[in-house]
Amino acid sequence: MNQKKAPWHFLLLLILAGESVFILPFVLSRVFRPTVLEAFGLDNVQLGICFSVYGIIALLSYLFGGPLADKYPPRKLIAVALWMTALGGLVYATFPSYTVLKILYGYWGFTTIFLFWAPMIKAARLWGGSSSQGKAFGFLDGGRGLVGALFGALGVFIFSLFINTEVSEATVTESRMAFKYVILVTSGIVVFVGLLVWFFMKMDRNVEKKIILDKITISQIKEVLRLPSVWLLMIIILCGYVGYKITDVFSLYARDVMLYDQVQSAQVGTFLLFVRPVIGVLIGVLADRTETTYWLVVSFVVTFFGALLFATGIISDSSTALFFISILVVATGVYAARALYFAVMERGQIPLLLTGTAVGLISLIGYTPDIFAGPAMGVLLENSPGAVGHQHVFWMLALFSFIGGIAAWYYFQLYGKKKQH
Repeated sequence: MNQKKAPWHFLLLLILAGESVFILPFVLSRVFRPTVLEAFGLDNVQLGICFSVYGIIALLSYLFGGPLADKYPPRKLIAVALWMTALGGLVYATFPSYTVLKILYGYWGFTTIFLFWAPMIKAARLWGGSSSQGKAFGFLDGGRGLVGALFGALGVFIFSLFINTEVSEATVTESRMAFKYVILVTSGIVVFVGLLVWFFMKMDRNVEKKIILDKITISQIKEVLRLPSVWLLMIIILCGYVGYKITDVFSLYARDVMLYDQVQSAQVGTFLLFVRPVIGVLIGVLADRTETTYWLVVSFVVTFFGALLFATGIISDSSTALFFISILVVATGVYAARALYFAVMERGQIPLLLTGTAVGLISLIGYTPDIFAGPAMGVLLENSPGAVGHQHVFWMLALFSFIGGIAAWYYFQLYGKKKQH
């Protein structure tokens, strides 16, 4: 597929949409985790359960939403998903009860995945053609990281505007009011991005016809399931995604272990978001020039050693430089894996026409951390408060990085040395 058929603005809109849809359910709670816990009256386990409800609904949505992406143009599905997600932001801004919050996360599991996930991957694969898959997914994930970082920075700015006292002395009511404005502004931007996608993310009609099936048959699903690459990607994405979920605790680590205040903790979360675009773009360009599957293995090795730095407990509140270096090591590994795990689909001989179906099946297993990672981290943190709980979380990261590394190595052995066809 000639990549010139889909222009650069197509990828830019995909990047903008690709992160905007996840700002409300995930990015705000990543950047403002201590604030979210306080404003909604939650502990770590309860927030983890909200993510689990999201994950359970998302799991079903991956399965049924995948074939949908092979049936309709990506543009329409993505725009509707953005508008429906923003609608949930209006409920979020009322600081609903824990029960309503769980229902809201289930709703977001549907809007962000059923209509959105597979169309986004398929559109990126289409843009990359046969020669620029690393670039397509590296730029997509790196760009999404930059959008997330800008949303995070904007959120911190808005939040600080509405806190009149010292941040450390702010009451729950003041924190709530400030955070409410963050949610409402974010929801408005998500609606606007949906409009941009609907009107401008158009592709050539002939290309659109080529990537859409009238119906999905059982034999096509069996064809996808026969590919070893599909099964290996399930394991690789599961392990890589556990790493991504664990980056959620860095702002909490900053507060609990490094003893930072709310704004400083949020700044640590935002710093992480700015690391992601740099890694995504660099690894994408590097992978296309060398070997995509090889760099996927390297990313898991880097994550494993970064996890050990935290797990061994050598980072304390007096070692600020080591804290940021270690964050950088973990983030480099995690974000590199994330940028590459769909970029190797082309090497794994997965047909472009069946991308949506393949993504749906892979994601069914690959994104189960949406169900178990949140509560697992919550239990580890609540059962051993302070530094020890955080060490346990990073031992969990080390284990999954090790397993992911083995699966990525096997993928490299199977597909790494073959020429693209």
